[in-house]
Amino acid sequence: MENPRPEKVAVVDDVRERLGSASAVLLTEYRGLDVTAISQLRRALRAVGGDYKIYKNTLVRFAARDLGLELDDLLTGPTAIAFTTERPDGSTGDAVDVAKALRDFARGNPNLVVKGGVLGTRPLSADEARALADVEPREVLLAKLAGALAAPMVQLAGLLEAVPRSFAYGLAALIDQKGGVPEEPAATSEPEPTPEPQTESAAADATDAPAEKAPSEEPAAEATTTDDVPSAEDAPAAPTADSGDTNEATTEE
Repeated sequence: MENPRPEKVAVVDDVRERLGSASAVLLTEYRGLDVTAISQLRRALRAVGGDYKIYKNTLVRFAARDLGLELDDLLTGPTAIAFTTERPDGSTGDAVDVAKALRDFARGNPNLVVKGGVLGTRPLSADEARALADVEPREVLLAKLAGALAAPMVQLAGLLEAVPRSFAYGLAALIDQKGGVPEEPAATSEPEPTPEPQTESAAADATDAPAEKAPSEEPAAEATTTDDVPSAEDAPAAPTADSGDTNEATTEE
């Protein structure tokens, strides 16, 4: 484009930015749609995170070539582009929701025709673009994916829970087969403790220990009565020193 006017450059920049940031782009032919119908379509797309814009094919072609997108075959006739943008709640629009909105609007307005598009960087034919409307919403797909991932864990938890239960059933069946739980024997009196045998060292110590003196078995001597003891009067008088001297004197005479 030689010496383009500034307004055309601004349009090309806008288309390039939208094509580069959108997760999906669907090209439609709007021939036969009036302004009122196009306004209704824009509101329907805006509610699901889409934006509907009408550009000249030549300007879209320049922007697409700058991004390496092959859209020349789709840029024929009056063309309007549905971009995925942000939803009113701030979330990102989804290609499936945009395709569903286009399909639902086309049911009441046959003049709207989906010609193809781009999903990411992959070009879509008209049939592939229309097939997006039959895909389940992202939330449903994520829920199914989460369920598929959780299913093995649920099965494992059920298996782990069934193992002790099956073991308990098997143990109960085995007990019933053996005639029930045996009764415990009645408690008996404890036997008297058996004395421990003495060791050799203990026996030797017992032998060396002095034996206790046994009490005498001889009867005690009978006490002597006073009648048998001689009195002082009956006892002979003891010789005195004077008597001795007298005897000696007598002899000398």
